[in-house]
Amino acid sequence: MADYFRQYQFESKFSSFGEAKNYLNLHGYDCNLVPPVEFLWGKEGEFSLKHNISKIPKWVTNLPIQINMEIKYIKKFNPEIIISDTRVSSLIAGKLLNIPTILLINQIKLLLTPRLREFRIAKFFETCLGESMGGLWKISSNILIPDLPPPYTISEDTINSVKSSKSKIKYIGFISPKITISDERINSITNLLQIDKTKLLIFVHISGPKETRKPIILKIIEACQNLTNIQFVFSEGKANGNSRPKKVSGNIWYYEWCPHRDEIFQLSDILIIRGGHTAISQAIQFGKPFISIPIENHGEQLSNSIKIEKLGIGLTLNPKTIDTTAIRKLIETISNDNKYKKKASQLMEISNSLDGIENIKNVVFSHI
Repeated sequence: MADYFRQYQFESKFSSFGEAKNYLNLHGYDCNLVPPVEFLWGKEGEFSLKHNISKIPKWVTNLPIQINMEIKYIKKFNPEIIISDTRVSSLIAGKLLNIPTILLINQIKLLLTPRLREFRIAKFFETCLGESMGGLWKISSNILIPDLPPPYTISEDTINSVKSSKSKIKYIGFISPKITISDERINSITNLLQIDKTKLLIFVHISGPKETRKPIILKIIEACQNLTNIQFVFSEGKANGNSRPKKVSGNIWYYEWCPHRDEIFQLSDILIIRGGHTAISQAIQFGKPFISIPIENHGEQLSNSIKIEKLGIGLTLNPKTIDTTAIRKLIETISNDNKYKKKASQLMEISNSLDGIENIKNVVFSHI
């Protein structure tokens, strides 16, 4: 989005923490560091309710520090508008400084795990928390949802049921850049990775917090090494990692950081991804059916994975049941039934009819 706004002579400055700061610096943007308010993950990459509850006091401490630092940074930069990617501190700072704010969000409320949602009191708590959060998000001037409109909304379970924020919500379509890939680039990557076009090519693109990535990647590699008639390319998504592919077995290439992600998306027959909204939206934009492996105990990703099966664009794999047989079965199901490819292509057309970045631009221009 910041790249897009450069053509209008807009200067963008970021604030963030953790890996996001490294990613932004890698792409040439200044990023002010703020104290983290983020989730914690278990040893195997699962969402840890216990650990996150224990972190609440630290979040409560860090949030006002974040707000004060945001106010200092904003006063120094003096922007005409603030765009918040699900960061309440920047919304509060903007409100206090009387600067218009745009909220980009695909999760109005936090979803508890299906196991917890079986209890009536937990479901009631989830609803109350969701309405409270909806009221908090509503302090922004606009709430933009980077998703497809109903009934195709991927993150519908985290949005549609919240009444307190409904009046400000607008669906704008996905905001990942629309990429045009030349035949020359496709041929270059085909030769680099020695891709055999007579065999299936699977791109395993595991995104998300670093604590959740490596454990699941190692499990998938172990399971896929035995599927010698299928080609796999893995991307760890390590922002400062080695960008050269490494052959880890006869049928597997491995990137710490993949600079050719879009080309490999385009070349692939099937994707293996997490259940996050960004990963799913990218799969849809390329019209690729996929296998989703949601983070264990992660309510939003589990909900997204249920929706993609309803839409018929992919199948879900439980991270606890990853083995050669399970992966082979899902790959064969998707590759042998054309309905998954057909549905993915249909949603790609709907996605292409919406320009999320252009829609954000129009809202920005309405404020300045």
